[in-house]
Amino acid sequence: MIGRKRTNSMLERRRQISVRSLSTVDNVDEIKRSFNRHIHYTLVKDRNVATNRDYYFALAYTVKDYLVGRWIRTQQSYYENDPKRVNYLSLEFYMGRALTNTMINIGIKNNCDEALYELGLDLEELADEEEDAGLGNGGLGRLAACFLDSMATLGLAAHGYGLRYDYGIFSQRISNGEQIEEADDWLALGNPWEKGRPEYMKEVHFFGRVIKESAGYKWVDTQVVLALPYDYPIPGYENNVVNTLRLWSSKSPSSFDLKFFNDGDYIRAVLDKNLAENITKVLYPTDNFFRGKQLRLQQEYFLVAATLQDIIRRFKSSKFGTREAVRNTFEQFSDKVAIQLNDTHPSLAIPELMRIFLDLERLPWDTAWDITVKTCAYTNHTVLPEALERWPVSLLDNLLPRHLQIIYEINARFLKEVAKKWPGDENRLRRMSLIEEEPEKRVNMAHLSIVGSHAVNGVAAIHSEIIKREIFKDFFEMTPQKFQNKTNGITPRRWLLLCNPGLADIISERIGSTWIKHLDELQQLRNFINDTELLEALNKVKELNKVKLTNYIMQFYGIRINPLSIFDIQVKRIHEYKRQLLTAYISLQCTTD
Repeated sequence: MIGRKRTNSMLERRRQISVRSLSTVDNVDEIKRSFNRHIHYTLVKDRNVATNRDYYFALAYTVKDYLVGRWIRTQQSYYENDPKRVNYLSLEFYMGRALTNTMINIGIKNNCDEALYELGLDLEELADEEEDAGLGNGGLGRLAACFLDSMATLGLAAHGYGLRYDYGIFSQRISNGEQIEEADDWLALGNPWEKGRPEYMKEVHFFGRVIKESAGYKWVDTQVVLALPYDYPIPGYENNVVNTLRLWSSKSPSSFDLKFFNDGDYIRAVLDKNLAENITKVLYPTDNFFRGKQLRLQQEYFLVAATLQDIIRRFKSSKFGTREAVRNTFEQFSDKVAIQLNDTHPSLAIPELMRIFLDLERLPWDTAWDITVKTCAYTNHTVLPEALERWPVSLLDNLLPRHLQIIYEINARFLKEVAKKWPGDENRLRRMSLIEEEPEKRVNMAHLSIVGSHAVNGVAAIHSEIIKREIFKDFFEMTPQKFQNKTNGITPRRWLLLCNPGLADIISERIGSTWIKHLDELQQLRNFINDTELLEALNKVKELNKVKLTNYIMQFYGIRINPLSIFDIQVKRIHEYKRQLLTAYISLQCTTD
């Protein structure tokens, strides 16, 4: 009895350990104190030795102080209220820099700017010290990042899932008129925005074989790689919501094999360890046109295997109703979980979810398939047939033998439905099969994604129409209700408010600031189409931006350019498969001139 009273007393006292008891005051003096504290106590530097990089880290940690409370309270709210959660799976997230975007979204940028000014520092200079989180190649990865920002701003319970590549999109420099690619070691100096979560580490299996048991199938003799999650905050715009992007890093399950070490083969032991950790070593420098690369397939499965374990863990452990308990059935799964596949790269989530339901949870096929289809949705990014992802059956059979079995079964059942709807149409069966026979036996991952999802969308109206009329015409004719459109959008917080503050100020002066959340309100600017005062203000902002650009070019390249010039600029790295377009463009310009 005494022990029970003591335990209750300790629990009561621990209630003081609460994020709600930590109030942060976002005034200039408090920001200066927090910044000063991080320089000395976190970074162990003083003003005599601190560099701009140190000051950037101190500022990032200061901003994070104002962010983390919101982050924790958001996740607490999701646990208490048990909403349906959106899980956005993408092999690429082109997040870019976080510092100033975070300041804007949580409403402390002006105070931070003033605090740094009073400390003799410049916000823009410190922001330039941040490494670009270039974990994507372009549109597909940037779309994923904008979706995360938008979902947080809308207050949706959303989680992003991707890979924490040691080397992101390549760095580039021009030497003797040619582009030289260099490794982008973006984590070399650390990352203040990430939080490692070793307590949520997951096992991911590869290779092995499948055995038949009385209760079903079992995947055995596999090679194990560990997936270590790192969490990144995704703040909504001025709504106190902070969602999470969870990126997985591959780790060996042991430091090295003691048998090899004891036999004197220490080098082999370490190299075998590195093979496991190579999975998240580097981002492939393109988002399509893969030619059966095993490492790429390992990356794709590594992402979905770790992510689905995490999703199911959260589904089972969420508070639901008025009690805390473990969900041991999956009747509510598709009501509580949405899985969005950003292109076909995470499409192995479909057979992996089926494997979990069938082999681990022992659900019957029809039940497992119904839940899977209701849970998954697919975004298509390309209309080029040659760019659609296809994996050789031989490679899948070696790397993921149980998944290949499940894909074959999905295909057999699907083709029965096709044959029932169009009896005797062998050409249609061949066109719609998940398995292609020529030029080699391959799995068409787009077909798998369509069949295993309840919704399929393109990323522009014309794109979605081409999908329905041409690329996936057979599938549209069979299940037209699946196909829809989601036009690519951008977040105005980053691409206007942050990138062009002068223009943003002019807009807000005329139509107010609600356009920052509701971009369609920019249509109100049509009312000022003949407003000469506004047009002059716009030209002035444009002129100042051009001057800023020409000063930058002069400072870093020693080239003087007239700011009244017309500029044509590509603000991204030039991928190898796009250089021929650049060459053609230059040739056209020369011919025109």
